[in-house]
Amino acid sequence: MLVAIDTATRFASLALYDGSSVRAEESWQSANNHTVELMPSLVRMMARQRVPPHALRGVAVALGPGSFTGLRIGLAVAKGLALAQDIPLLGVPTLDVLAYIHADQRRPICAVVRAGRGRVCVGRYVRRRGRWRRVGELGLSTIAELAAQLERATLFCGEITAAEREFLQSHEKGWAVVTSPAASLRRAGYLAELAWQRLARGESDDPVTLSPIYLHPPLSKE
Repeated sequence: MLVAIDTATRFASLALYDGSSVRAEESWQSANNHTVELMPSLVRMMARQRVPPHALRGVAVALGPGSFTGLRIGLAVAKGLALAQDIPLLGVPTLDVLAYIHADQRRPICAVVRAGRGRVCVGRYVRRRGRWRRVGELGLSTIAELAAQLERATLFCGEITAAEREFLQSHEKGWAVVTSPAASLRRAGYLAELAWQRLARGESDDPVTLSPIYLHPPLSKE
């Protein structure tokens, strides 16, 4: 059994995955209360599924980019579990999870999460030789800048406001395809699947050195 922890932004998610199915999943909007919400939610989920800590084979965690506070909390809990149970720790970039949700379609993918002050953290993905790959570096931008850079039909997913959704859908060439709000949720079940693939390949990360992915300095208010 693998547990997946995602507190990268105000949207938090947990999942239990056994390699063939998502046994349990919980997602919620947090008003920056990850510290008091995460552990009780995780304990309840494991108790409901009758999964004791010693039954875990691995711990997956979203690495960011995202909220500084949220990332630190999620990574601290994941590291604590991995060290206490002596099991593999598997970090996955937040934007990779969003892109993976839509890996069955063929358009390039532009995945975003909020960065504050009207900006978004962005990752771009394309299918090459039958496999999805991130192209370029993760970066900071605005929805308007991303729309201006479009050269072909592109799927936008992730934390997109209603106003941004309307703006993208009014793109003059119709190249911006925006996922529905439900299809934009960054569910921990997908994080678990990606981490399980790494686990099956014998991969893991060092709990001592694994660090969050930050793209910008801390804001006074996240």
